[in-house]
Amino acid sequence: VIIMAPELLILLGAAVILQADLLPDKKFLLLPPINFTIKAVNLAQVLLHWEPNPDQEQSNVQLGYHVKINAPQEEDYETRNTESSLITILHKGFSASVQTVPWNNQSLQASSWVSAELKAPPGSPGTEIVNLTCTTNTKADNYTHLRAYQVSLHCTWLVGKDAPDDTQYFLYYRYRSRIEECQEYSKDILQRNVACWFPRTFINSKGRDSLAVYVNGSSKEAVIKPFDQLFALHAIDRVNPPANVTAEIKGTYLSIHWEKPVSAFPSHCFDYEVKIYNAKKGYFQTEKMTTNTLIAITDDVSKYYIQVRATVSPVCRAAGLWSEWSQPIYMGKDDQKPWTEWFLIAVMMTFCFILLIFSLICRICHLWTKLFPPVPVPKSNINDFFVIINSEKTGSSETEVISYVEEAGFETLEDSVF
Repeated sequence: VIIMAPELLILLGAAVILQADLLPDKKFLLLPPINFTIKAVNLAQVLLHWEPNPDQEQSNVQLGYHVKINAPQEEDYETRNTESSLITILHKGFSASVQTVPWNNQSLQASSWVSAELKAPPGSPGTEIVNLTCTTNTKADNYTHLRAYQVSLHCTWLVGKDAPDDTQYFLYYRYRSRIEECQEYSKDILQRNVACWFPRTFINSKGRDSLAVYVNGSSKEAVIKPFDQLFALHAIDRVNPPANVTAEIKGTYLSIHWEKPVSAFPSHCFDYEVKIYNAKKGYFQTEKMTTNTLIAITDDVSKYYIQVRATVSPVCRAAGLWSEWSQPIYMGKDDQKPWTEWFLIAVMMTFCFILLIFSLICRICHLWTKLFPPVPVPKSNINDFFVIINSEKTGSSETEVISYVEEAGFETLEDSVF
């Protein structure tokens, strides 16, 4: 044991030294970065920049930075770079903070925070636009062979509640590095711009970048506050309806076929809904499809109204808007009369029924006699004429007295002297 004691002491000392090397250096402190700035470099885009602290003690610890966005909305992330570009709205201002953190040694404590701020642009409250909405739509590009499809942009907004009557607004959009100013406006009754139309843009309908829209204004009575907003393309893209919808009835089967909408997305990127209206039974049947063909069973006695709509599948991008329904097509028999014919028939039958009831009432209550009494006419002397003829034939010298009863409703005429 005495012989082994020095070796044990040596091993114990080595373990203590190794443990000391593994423990963090309590004297090593992380210092905050310096010269932290925030600069607006584009529409709805800022650049955050800072520098490492020159007094930071050198060591084998790798340094990184923790960035915290304070406004317009809270967000945080870590990076090893000394600058960061962000896409964000700026009409409310922007502020952020940054601190130094150990990148590969979590036992060290992060530095204190340093902050910077980009103030909101000037303007009178209530003069900025409200309810900004935008939609995109894709059409086939017949003007150039460089791009098969062209994306249009349409935006609308409402005038600020405290904006003077002479306020005029101007809209710009930015997609990636391209900025365009609107050239086609729609106006309200005071000739203020309230909508914008871009028939051709640089927007890629398949892209995942945000669309930044910026609207400022001018007035002689007030400083108009600008407004900006970010749009995800999948959320504002108005998909076209399916093209060339056709249907055919074969026996008791209804076969429906269509083509994919006009779009830069390929055929497998669409989901569909087919709506079939049975005119005889009066109900809708809706089927969801991932292909462009549907076969349904018919009753062979009804007329069918068929429509199809489409949306881009989540397989190819985030879920977005459905298209409008395609123009209806009609198939099958139509044993039912249109509602306009039924309406006219019902009106005529109602009129005839009322006329019949009125006639019966008039007959029962003698209304015709009361409303239209007989007109008096002179009494005919035809009876006297026949009496005279008779007397002459008999040759009688006796005077015959002829009497008769006058009909009711006629007056007795006075004797006339000839």
